[in-house]
Amino acid sequence: MIAPPFADRPVLVLYTGGTLGMIPSATGLAPAGDIEARLRRTLDSLPPSRRSRLPEFVVQAVAEPIDSSAATPHDWQHLAATIADRLGQHSGIVVLHGTDTLAWSAASLAYQLQGLDRPVVVTGAMHPLEAEGSDALDNIELALRYAARPELQEVSVAFAGRLLRGVRARKIHSENDDAFASPNYPLLGERVGDDIVLYPGRCLETQQRGAPRFELPDYSPLASGGVVRLVLWPGIQAWQVAAWLGDTRVRGALLEVWGGGNIPSDPELVGVLAKASGEGKLVAAISQCPHGSIAPGHYAAGQGLVEAGVLSADDMTPEAALAKLVHLLALPLDEQERRRLFLTPLVGER
Repeated sequence: MIAPPFADRPVLVLYTGGTLGMIPSATGLAPAGDIEARLRRTLDSLPPSRRSRLPEFVVQAVAEPIDSSAATPHDWQHLAATIADRLGQHSGIVVLHGTDTLAWSAASLAYQLQGLDRPVVVTGAMHPLEAEGSDALDNIELALRYAARPELQEVSVAFAGRLLRGVRARKIHSENDDAFASPNYPLLGERVGDDIVLYPGRCLETQQRGAPRFELPDYSPLASGGVVRLVLWPGIQAWQVAAWLGDTRVRGALLEVWGGGNIPSDPELVGVLAKASGEGKLVAAISQCPHGSIAPGHYAAGQGLVEAGVLSADDMTPEAALAKLVHLLALPLDEQERRRLFLTPLVGER
C-alpha cells in the first residue's frame, strides 16, 4: 500500500475524561488534569521493543473533562466538530473516553464523520492510568498503533486487545477489563503477541467508505430528550407508552421488543405506536436479545409493529440505533427520506 500524504503527521490523542484519567479523591475517583505528562510517563514504562512501535502523537484535552455518564448528544456533536477541525493535521485520532457511554459516542461519531479516510479510534479503561495492574496502558498502546494504520478508515473501538467497529460495539461488563463486545459483527482486528492485526475485508475501506461526507448537524434541539428509549416488559400498558410518545418534545423513539420482533397483542398499544408514526415521529424497534436480528411480522405477535409503521433496526445495537435516530432527526430531511436512510446501512451499522 502506498503511504498516504498524511502518514508522517502525528496522531492526535483527544482526552475527554473518564476513569482512565481519574485519581482518588475524598469523594471517590474524580477527573484529573496534566493528562499529557501522565500519558507519556506511563507509555515510557513499556518495553523498548513495544515503545518503538508507537507513532508520534500530540495530546489535547477538552476544557472540562467529564464522567461519561453525564454525556449528552450535545457532547457527541462537540466531539465530532473538534475531530473534523483537527483531522487534516493528523494521521489518525485517538479519543480517550469514559467507558459507560463510550459505545454511544463511538456510534454517533461514525454517523457524523462518514467517509473517513483515516482512523478514529476510541478507547478508555476500567481502571485509572496510575492504578496498579491498570488496563489503561495496554488500551492506549493498542489505540495508538491502530490510529497509525492508514487502511483503517472508520470509527472503531480499541479495548482489551481487540478492535471493534464503533457502531457495532457494546459495553457488556461493568467490572471486567474485557468489557466490550461486538455481538453481531466480527472483530476488525486484534493483538497477536506484540503485533496488531487488521482484517481489511471487514473494514469500511473495502465495503462502503466512499468520498468524505461529514455530516455535522446541530444536535442541541435533541439533547434534552428528543429521542427516547423504551424497553418492553410483561404487562406493559398502552397508556404507559403513550405517556412517552405523546409528549410533543419527543421526536423519535427506540423500542426494545421481544425475540425476533414481537410485542403484546394489544390493539391500544398498536394504536399508540401508529399515532406516533402518523405524527411524523421516527419510531424504530430492535430486539432485547443482544445477539441476532428482528423480522417484524414473521410471527403474528409482531404484525402490530408493521401495521404501526415502526421501522426495523435489524441487528443494530441500541447505541447505534438511538444515535442514528438522533442524527437523522437533526438533519434537514423530510419524513420519508429519514425513514429510507434509517433502513439504509450508512457506516456498517446494520
